[in-house]
Amino acid sequence: MARESVQLDNHHHDPLCSPSRAALLTGQYAARNGVWHVIQGRHLLHPDALTMADHFAAKGYRTGMFGKWHLGDNYAFAPQYRGFDEALCHKGGGVGELPDYWGNSYFDDTYFLNGQPQPCAGYCTDVFFAAVSAFISEPEDAPFFVYLATNAMHAPFLVEDRYTAPYRELGIPDARASFYGMIANFDENLGRLFQRLEELDLAENTIVVFTSDHGTAAGFDAATGGGYNAGMRGVKGSVYEGGHRVNLFLRWPGVLPAERKISQPTAHIDVLPSVLDLCNISAENAADFDGVSLAPLLRGEKADLPERAIVIQLQPNVPQKWHHTALIKGRWRLVNGEELYDVESDPGQINDIAAESPQIVDCLRLEYDRWWHELQSAFAETVAIPVGSEHENPTILSARDWHPTRGRVPWSQTWIDVPAYDAEGYWMVDVLATGAYRIELRAHPREADLPMGVTSASLLIGEDEFRQSCRATDTMTAFDVQLSAGLTSLSSLLVDAAGQRERGAYYVYVCKV
Repeated sequence: MARESVQLDNHHHDPLCSPSRAALLTGQYAARNGVWHVIQGRHLLHPDALTMADHFAAKGYRTGMFGKWHLGDNYAFAPQYRGFDEALCHKGGGVGELPDYWGNSYFDDTYFLNGQPQPCAGYCTDVFFAAVSAFISEPEDAPFFVYLATNAMHAPFLVEDRYTAPYRELGIPDARASFYGMIANFDENLGRLFQRLEELDLAENTIVVFTSDHGTAAGFDAATGGGYNAGMRGVKGSVYEGGHRVNLFLRWPGVLPAERKISQPTAHIDVLPSVLDLCNISAENAADFDGVSLAPLLRGEKADLPERAIVIQLQPNVPQKWHHTALIKGRWRLVNGEELYDVESDPGQINDIAAESPQIVDCLRLEYDRWWHELQSAFAETVAIPVGSEHENPTILSARDWHPTRGRVPWSQTWIDVPAYDAEGYWMVDVLATGAYRIELRAHPREADLPMGVTSASLLIGEDEFRQSCRATDTMTAFDVQLSAGLTSLSSLLVDAAGQRERGAYYVYVCKV
């Protein structure tokens, strides 16, 4: 693919999943739309944000989304509400995470087709690619837009042994061998997809964009030097180059010059403006884009872009200035507002030259100050989960979306069955209609239907608290309450018989009756 594509050779995304996806899909810094983390309710893409699918659907394209979404699982965040005609995806940030269908394990899982559980035979990556192939093969006159975002190569690193074995035989450690095996499987699937485009006589009329959402997760071990990271410092989650500099290829045979590399800094915010421009689509909200169209560069009509500042960041639940931030401008990287690197002379970011270049640091800090000031209203807002909607009743809340008050937010299904694991948090919800609601507390989702092992439960909605006893063998306990329309917090507490273990209910079902 690299030989057939234009390559953005200095391309940057945020260091973790949700912010990168939100920026790519909207052409805006993710924080503008409520997304600055991957859990804690800070990954919910604001309902007012227009997505790439919205733009293409408005021009008559069929739109499909397959794989990992990670921008909210409820109405109005899930892909079927964000411009996609067809969406087949798992929930949460990875297969087997808390919101996902209970027991999913990469093989023969249950995914969600337009929000409804759908048993799917086979390995996850094979399933999602097969769904794409079927979607583009439908005998339709309308053009298509596909967003294929596989969960591979996300942890846990699971794949058939035949893909992992060649790497284990080379003496590569198991986790990295499995990581490589997942890439090999992906590569096979990508080849089959290209072949299908040829069979359908679509290859010359289809733009294929290939990228990643952050740096490698398991392809490099800094402690041992094992694996490969192109000499960059840091991996997934880091604000050094290895955490946010990623590949991006654009393949359009006969239109985009092949084997070209563009070395100027580009970013996730540029992707949407660029693909719309390449497809001759005008965006109604183009003035709101933070990114720029790279189409003239990609077509070879223009040699360069004006130099600009690009901000890469990952914020905690409550944003903090300079927290986990890299500011990119030309050759310079200002990390966390304090460290300065010249990546042209020092691509591995070994030598911090901030002390000897105070004027450059001051100029870059001013660029960040402007960005931070612009984002203040967005950082002050909390995107809430709607309940009582005709589109989704009941609304299923999982603890992955907690704003935590004690302990770490549980994001994996494997965490919540560890006896010592206790945590609490609250959801911000938007009650859409005043009326009667039934609120069901569970330690596991309905499809698991396992005993909670507790003898009392409480529910707190705003300032109103409700309590009741239950049996250790009960799989759930329910409260019938009256809710008033508007924003409020919702939390719960489950207590065992000895009163020694207290934890929030990991799953809550809110049903308007």
